[in-house]
Amino acid sequence: MTTDRSQFLTIVSGLPRSGTSMMMQMLDKGGIEALIDHVRVADEDNPKGYYEFEPVKKTKQDASWLADAPGKVVKMVHLLLMDLPDQYAYRVVMMRRHMDEIVKSQNIMLDRNQKGGGDMDPQIIKNVFTQQLDKVYQWVQTHANFQMLEVWYNDMLKDPKPMIEKIDAFLGGGLDREVMGAVVDPTLYRNRATQH
Repeated sequence: MTTDRSQFLTIVSGLPRSGTSMMMQMLDKGGIEALIDHVRVADEDNPKGYYEFEPVKKTKQDASWLADAPGKVVKMVHLLLMDLPDQYAYRVVMMRRHMDEIVKSQNIMLDRNQKGGGDMDPQIIKNVFTQQLDKVYQWVQTHANFQMLEVWYNDMLKDPKPMIEKIDAFLGGGLDREVMGAVVDPTLYRNRATQH
């Protein structure tokens, strides 16, 4: 596994509300330049910002943004990983979170923004998300230009140090682990599941 980050694009992915923005901030401050455009600004749901880059949403139609992307980190929702072209190498930090917490957090955000969907049956949402993740995992396993590391949001907030060490090793080393750990803010761990 190459340790030269200029040879691959680092991607932070996961389901909505799974801690992707936190991980983007950790990697950005830890030493990997983030591809962001500030179109979506910080709000009550993500007080430290969303770290999004609009061109990723249209990768299937226009992947030209990837030419300057190796060596950097970008956030992509899980399903968009399957739109990435084969000619680049990718290392995906896949954020995971207990599904009950994801659904609860997503519904609160939808209600707050007065968007539909906040009253959907949680079990239906969980089933859809589980099927989508299964599809993405199967797809990644059949593409040799992808490597993936799972990071559980819940574990990161309890004790970030061991996971930060794994992330640093996965991404070639040399990241500022102390700065990355300082980004983790347990006060933002709202919408917890009642049991795990």
